[in-house]
Parts: sequence; C-alpha cells; structure tokens
Amino acid sequence: MLTERLAASDEIKQVIAIDERRGECAGAQWHILDVRDPAIAEKLRGADVVVHLALDLDLETDPAARTAYNVRGTQTVLTAAAAAGVHRVVLCTSAMVYGALPDNELPLSEDAELRATAEATGVGDLLEVERLARRAPRAHPGLNVTVVRPAVLVGGTDTALTRYFESPRLLVVAGSRPAWQFCHVEDLCLALEYAALEKVDGELAVGCDGWLEQEEVEELSGIRRMELPSAVALGAAARLHRIGLTPSPAGDLAYTMYPWVVSGSRLHDAGWRPQWTNEEVLAELLGEVAGRHTVAGRRLGRKDATAAGAAGATVALLGTAALVRRARKARRRI
Repeated sequence: MLTERLAASDEIKQVIAIDERRGECAGAQWHILDVRDPAIAEKLRGADVVVHLALDLDLETDPAARTAYNVRGTQTVLTAAAAAGVHRVVLCTSAMVYGALPDNELPLSEDAELRATAEATGVGDLLEVERLARRAPRAHPGLNVTVVRPAVLVGGTDTALTRYFESPRLLVVAGSRPAWQFCHVEDLCLALEYAALEKVDGELAVGCDGWLEQEEVEELSGIRRMELPSAVALGAAARLHRIGLTPSPAGDLAYTMYPWVVSGSRLHDAGWRPQWTNEEVLAELLGEVAGRHTVAGRRLGRKDATAAGAAGATVALLGTAALVRRARKARRRI
C-alpha cells in the first residue's frame, strides 16, 4: 500500500522496493533481498530516504528468532543507509513503547518518556529499535532518523490486541481503566508518506483522534465483558503462556487495562489528518475477525470454537484451565 502511494506521488522521482519476494506495485524497481544482508547498501545507493518496515511481530514466531530478525534487520538497514549516503531513514515501531500505565496522561505527547518494558509481545524488540534510532545519528553524522509510532493497528493485522476482539467476552480486569485508540493502516501509510517526503520529522505518534472508553467499545461491538480480579487474570495469563498454551505473555494484558493514547500533535501540525475515526476502525476490525474465536490469546479450532460460542467465555476459560491440568499430569507421567 505504501509502495503504491509513493510510486504514484509526483514528488518522488523513483521508488526502490526491497523485499524477500516481489510485490505487485509495477511502478517500483524491485530487488529481492533479505534486509539483514549487508549487500543492501548497494541497492540503496542514490536514494535520499529509506522507509524500513521489515518487522516481524507475529504472535506465532519463535521469540528469539523474531528478535534476531527485527534487531539485526534494523541495524543492517541503518548502517547500509549511512554507507550509501542516504540522509534520512524512517522506522515504524508502535505507541506501545510508551507503556500502558495507570498514571499515563490522556493523551500522551510524542516527547513522553518511553516507559514500556519487554514483558509484552514484541515490545522488547521495538524498544531496541528505538534505541538504535536514537544512536544512529551519533554513530553516522548526517543521517537523520524519523520514528513513527502507531496506536492499535488495524487493517489486515493479527496481534494480541486485535485478537482481544475475537473473544466471546471482552476480558476486563477489575479496577483497570482501559482507553482504546486505533490506527488504520491507510492512515499509517499517509503518515509514513509525510515522513518520507520530509514534511515532518522526529518521533511521530499516529492514531485516530481521541479514544473510546471500555463501555463504548462494548456498546459498539455488542460483546459483553467478563470481569476478573487482577491477580486471577494476570496469574492465569502468565501460567498459560509459560506452559505454551497461549502465544501472549501476561504483559500483553496491560495494554487492555491502562491507557496509552497518543496525541499525534506533530503530524497534525504538519497538516496530516486521520481519514478514519475510532468507531470506523473498530467496525472494520470486527468485520475482519468475524468467525474467529480466541480465548486468552489462543485461537481455537472449530470444535473448541463451537463450545466457546455455546457456553460463553467462562466455560472456555475453564476448558483452558483443564488443558493446563492435563499438561501437568502428562509431565508427571514422563
């Protein structure tokens, strides 16, 4: 989508696209290459701006392999860009790097401290990418780095946060204060285009204007809540992830408990405006996940999904607990 936008822009002379397989945009010059290959420097020679989007945040990817790909890829691209004489690199992380905390301001400014920890899926990788972005201009004088941080990204994505809306009940942790802000991929692409055209720089947060309270999400989605005490919810999530029954660590729950809404003021000051509202993106997300069934981050098969749909989330969670007990019994027999 971004490649097509840039290729169609009258402000861009040529688009060079690098990927492990050829894309469909005929207006770009394609090179088939792994971003971790140092040979990428030759392909970047003559480019003014590089937009690096090769991040693996798949829930099912082995965490060690995911980190190796994300960090090494970003390191290689930054070093290659500097060697090739590129003067700007645009990176994309997530607003998750601000952390989801009960004392977060609503909304957070771009300059807010990055208080996230590495306890949620992929966030450790994103924090390392942010560190590389801060260090690169010092290591490579003349190289500028822009970082774009989207809110909950929707539009063909599969994350712990989009799977939250695949559950038969929306898990709400007692005493928490959720605030939901979404970002459609079309709005993210427009923000990345602004960065590539150097209409804005620095650290950029991007998302729909405003946010939705949990009660509004429940009303709009038609999905009822299931409220659990914090100790129960976090303890169960940690145990299920530890024995491999769910892909999401307990740290993912924080992003459904506390606010991490961003203002996006720098993009707004540059003239960017979101084309989607939170309500519209939520409706799009609900359409995408229709027919999928997830409990505690684990996507259920057809048989399990039928049981979950008939009996509700409580029985599904009890069924997951039974799987935990079964796994423990199996271990004792070994």
